[in-house]
Amino acid sequence: MKQSRFHRIYEKGKRRKKLFTKNLTPGKTVYDESVINENNLEYREWNPKRSKLAASILKGINKIGIEKGSIVLYLGASSGTTVSHVSDIVGEEGFVFAVEFAPRMMRDLVFVCEDRKNIAPMLYDANKPEEYKDKMTEKVDIVYMDIAQRNQAEIFLKNVDMFLKKEGVGLLAVKARSVNVVEKPFKIFKQVREKLERNLNVIDYKLLSPFQKDHCMFVVKKWE
Repeated sequence: MKQSRFHRIYEKGKRRKKLFTKNLTPGKTVYDESVINENNLEYREWNPKRSKLAASILKGINKIGIEKGSIVLYLGASSGTTVSHVSDIVGEEGFVFAVEFAPRMMRDLVFVCEDRKNIAPMLYDANKPEEYKDKMTEKVDIVYMDIAQRNQAEIFLKNVDMFLKKEGVGLLAVKARSVNVVEKPFKIFKQVREKLERNLNVIDYKLLSPFQKDHCMFVVKKWE
C-alpha cells in the first residue's frame, strides 16, 4: 500500500491499480467493499465502477481538492458509497454536507451517518439551494455533484455560486444520457463545458470510460 498523489488516498498494484481510503470506522464497511489490513490500519477498496470520483482519479484527473479537514458540499449523495470515501479523506477534522432528494436513498445514507459523525445527511432538492442555505454553517472548500438530471450544469452552477469559497474547487460528474438520450455524449460534454466556462475556470476534464460509460468529470475553480 502506498500513498497516491492525492491526499489520504492510497493505491496498490501496477498493471491493475486499485484505490483505497483509510477506514474512519474500522471493522465496518458501507457497500460490501473489500478491506485490507496493513500495519494495524484498515483500508477500504474504492471501486471505480461504483464511484465517478474514483474513476476520475484512475483516469488521471490532475486535481480533486479534497483533503484532511476539507468542508465538502456533496450533491447527489445517494446511499453514501462515494460519500463514505470522502468522509475517510476529510477525517474527523473535516465535514461533508450530503444532499439527497430520494427518501429511499436517504434511509440508507442515514445508516452510514450513524457511524460517521463527519457527515450530515440532508433531504433536499439540489435544484433549490435556497431551501438548505440556512443549514450550511459556512462556505465550503469543495462542491461535488453527481446528479442525473437534464439541467445538471445549471444545478451545479447555482450551488457553486451560493456555497463555494473563492479559492474552492468544484467537481461535476456529467451523465450524458440524462441530459439528452439521443445526442452524442461528446456534444453534450462540449455544451456543458461552454456553460461552465461562462462563470468558472475549467481546470481539468476527464472521460470516465471504461469505468463509467457516457460520463465525464469536470474540475472547476471560481475566477480570481
